[in-house]
Amino acid sequence: MRQTLACLAAVGILAGCGGGGDGSSQTTTAARASQTQTTKVEVLKPAGGGARSSFDPQTIYKSEGPGVVTLLAINGERGGEGLGSGFAIDGDGYIATNAHVVTTGSGATANEVYVQFADGNKLTARIVGTDLDSDVALVKVDPSQLRGPSAKIVALPFGATSEVKVGDPVAAIGSPFGEQQSLSVGVVSALNRDIQSLTNFPIGNAIQTDAAINHGNSGGPLLDGSGKVIGINSQIRSTGGGGEGVGFAIPVETVKRSVDQLRAQGHVEYAYLGVSSASLYPQLAERLGLKQISGALIDLVEPGGPADKAGLHGATSHITFQGVPRIPVGSDLIVSVDGRKLTEAEDLSDVIGLHQPGDNVQLGIVRDNRERTVSVRLGKRPERLAEAR
Repeated sequence: MRQTLACLAAVGILAGCGGGGDGSSQTTTAARASQTQTTKVEVLKPAGGGARSSFDPQTIYKSEGPGVVTLLAINGERGGEGLGSGFAIDGDGYIATNAHVVTTGSGATANEVYVQFADGNKLTARIVGTDLDSDVALVKVDPSQLRGPSAKIVALPFGATSEVKVGDPVAAIGSPFGEQQSLSVGVVSALNRDIQSLTNFPIGNAIQTDAAINHGNSGGPLLDGSGKVIGINSQIRSTGGGGEGVGFAIPVETVKRSVDQLRAQGHVEYAYLGVSSASLYPQLAERLGLKQISGALIDLVEPGGPADKAGLHGATSHITFQGVPRIPVGSDLIVSVDGRKLTEAEDLSDVIGLHQPGDNVQLGIVRDNRERTVSVRLGKRPERLAEAR
């Protein structure tokens, strides 16, 4: 059966998942079909805010669950609606979710968005902004509209992926298939994955988990053992369209970057290098006659882009090696950015993604087996990366 990578968005408002990340794309051996679907997920909050000595899903659910919400997005023109999740980031009514929950397949924002809290309150929300490159959106409700003797907004605390290890326990709370306030638990099954965004740029450093993530979980937080948010549940990889133990969450650092810029200016800007690349590894290096055994082999250089203006060279030809077609030959090899060594092509995207348009970076490259340094002034990422040629 063919695997599909699906966004966790719901019926009605469907957003395609392109690749998004930092400013470079990478050559892949196979293209995965993607389908967008919606989910709801709710999150847990850490009691006392400190690290727990043991994983306690019940306590996480009790303390963090109230901060997780369900979102209903309505597109009046097409009559469709999307269902997803989100979580409060402060007491002022700001709520983080996935961009594909509150946008259409073309990236247009929904006409109406409603937020339902765990206590039953349902408020109209305003879309502050969407970041299609990282599949993050920020919406806002008016806390004064909450009703009830104990009605209040419970903000979830942010964690850090630097503290996350493979095998760590995690929890997700949400509304899979519309079943609100559902808890699922599991472990971090892998780190530093690349997943698709709503453009053709990759989202780097995603967290892979075997916690049950299904349609309706989109936009809900993935929580560590202390109940801190370490990511936004966004996609599943499946042969049948359901959660099969391979879910992906956008890392919290990416979420915070997007939310901060959306709150400040309503949009997010990313730096752009303007190359596509492939990973170098020892056997390929030997085949190409290169002394270095890792880095990003440039394939294509976007005409007129920052890399082109800096004089970087793309492939002069291509070969097939170990079953992988279109291996670039005769191109520059990027081995570092500002002194930070690259292991594979994805590292280039991740590092460039940490910069802003207009930043100058020093690329360590190898050309004709000789190392040199090239200065590049990064540009502003286009709205959508051109499809691979």
